[in-house]
Amino acid sequence: MGTDVDRHVGRSYRVAASTALGVLILAVLGAVMGPQWDPVPLADPLLVETSSTAIGSAAAVPEYDVRTSVVTVRLDGATVEAQISEPVGLDDPKPGVVFVHGAGTGRFDTAFLEQAHALAASGIVAMVPNKRLDTYTTRHRDYVLMAADYEASVEVLQAYPGVDPDRVGIYAESEGGWIAPVMAAQDPSIAFVVLVSSPVVPPREQAAFAVDSYLRNTGVPHGVFRAIPRAVGMSLPGGGFEYADFDVTPFQREMRQPVFVVYGTGDASMPVIQGAVQVIQDTAVAGNGDVTVRYYEGANHGIRVDGQVDATFLRDLSGWVLGLPATADAAPRIAGAQPVQTYVAAPVPEPRWFGDGDVVLALAITSVALIVLGPLAVLVARSVEEATDRVRRRRGAAVTVAGPRFARGVLPRLILLGAGAILTVLGLVWYIVAVARLALDYQRNDLVVQGGWVVVRVLGIAVVVVGILLLRRCRRISLAGGVPAPGIVRTSVLWAGVIGSVVLLVILAYWGVFQLGI
Repeated sequence: MGTDVDRHVGRSYRVAASTALGVLILAVLGAVMGPQWDPVPLADPLLVETSSTAIGSAAAVPEYDVRTSVVTVRLDGATVEAQISEPVGLDDPKPGVVFVHGAGTGRFDTAFLEQAHALAASGIVAMVPNKRLDTYTTRHRDYVLMAADYEASVEVLQAYPGVDPDRVGIYAESEGGWIAPVMAAQDPSIAFVVLVSSPVVPPREQAAFAVDSYLRNTGVPHGVFRAIPRAVGMSLPGGGFEYADFDVTPFQREMRQPVFVVYGTGDASMPVIQGAVQVIQDTAVAGNGDVTVRYYEGANHGIRVDGQVDATFLRDLSGWVLGLPATADAAPRIAGAQPVQTYVAAPVPEPRWFGDGDVVLALAITSVALIVLGPLAVLVARSVEEATDRVRRRRGAAVTVAGPRFARGVLPRLILLGAGAILTVLGLVWYIVAVARLALDYQRNDLVVQGGWVVVRVLGIAVVVVGILLLRRCRRISLAGGVPAPGIVRTSVLWAGVIGSVVLLVILAYWGVFQLGI
C-alpha cells in the first residue's frame, strides 16, 4: 500500500516539476520574443501661471441671434455639404472659423453644434463641413490630402458674404490636430489655428500612450502591459494603417499663425503636457511665439464636463478669436487647471518576432486547423474501415481484425490538449476585448480585470499539464514496446495536434500568459 502511494506521489511530483519547467520555458520564450513595455516618466511638469483661463484683456463677448444655412463645397473629385452659422444683425466684416473633424465625428448635424453656435452668437461665422468619407477608412487615410479637402472649405468661407477673408482661421479637434498644421503651413492666408485635444505625436505613439493610460485606470495586472508594444507596434493583418507613423512636427514648425492650444485635465488619451510643450517648441522654430495654452478642470477629450461643452472654454475661445491680434500673445500664456501627465508618449518598440500581423493570424489559423482536422481525419479513417468491413461481410469474406487504434489514453489527452489550447486563446481574446471595453468607458471591474487574467493563466498552465501527461503517456507506451499512434493517419494526427497546440502555447507565451510574477 505504501509503495503504491509513494509511486503515485512520485508521479505527481514529476508531473508538477515537468509542468513548472514547461511554464518556465514558455515564460522565457515569451519574454525574449518581443519588446517589453517600460514607459519613461515625465520628469518636467508644465506649470500653469494662474488658475484663471481668461484670455488677456479681451473685451466682453457679445451675444447675437444665430442663423444657419447649408452650402456645397466642391473638392477634388467629390462634393460635401457644410453648415454655416452666422450672427444676425452684425453688419461689420466678421472673423470666421472652419472646423476640422476628429476621428469620431464627420457630419455638421452631429458635430461641433455647441461650439459653432457659441462662436456665431459672439459675432464669428462658423463653418462645419461634412468629412469626406470616400477617401477615409479605418485602414487608409492621408492627412495631407485631407488638409487639401478642408482647404476648400476655408476658401469658401473666405469668400462668404460678410466675412473678413483676412480673419478666417481653423478649429481642429483630436485627429484634426494632425491635419490643421498641414493646412496652416501650406496656406499663410489662414489667420489662426485652434488645436483642441491635439495628439501632436504620431498616431502610433498616441495610441500606445492612450492604451497605457486606459489600462492603468482599469487596474490590469502589470503583465498585461507587455501586450501594448506587441499589439500597437506590429503591422495589423490585411495591411494598411500607413498613417500610423505620420509625423506632424515638420508642419508645426512652419506654422506662423497665432495658435490656441486647449486640453481638458480629464482627458487620459492625450499627452496633455507633452503636446502643449511640443507645439510651443515647434512653432518657435518658425519664429512664432504666439501660442496660448489653456487647461480646463475635469474636461474630457471633447472639453466636456458632465456631457456639456465647458462654458468657460466657449467664452475663452470666442474671446481669443475676437481679440486677435491683441490676444495672440496676451499673458498669461499657460493657464487653467494644473495638468498631469505621468508618462512620456514615445516611439513604440517594434516586435522582433511577431511584427507582421498577417503572419500571426496565419499561424493561429493554421494551428487551429491542425488541431481540428486531425480528429476529423481519424473519423474519416474509421468510417472507411467500417465501410470496408461491411462490404466484406456482404461478400462472405473474412473480416479482418480492426485496424490500428491509438494506444490507450493517447487520443483523449491529445483532444484535451488541442481543445484546451484553443479555449485558452479564445479566453485571451475575450479578456482583451472585455478590458478594452472597460478601459474605453473609464470603468473598473476587478472581477473581470484581475479574475479574468487569473482564469486565462490557469487555463494556459492546465494545457501545459495535459501536454506533459500526453508526453509521459507516449513515452511509457514506447518503452513498453508499443506504438502510441500506429499507422500513417494516426501518426500524422498526433503530430499535427501536438505541433498546433505547441504553436498556440508559444503565441500565448508571446502575449504574456506564462510570464513569471503577476
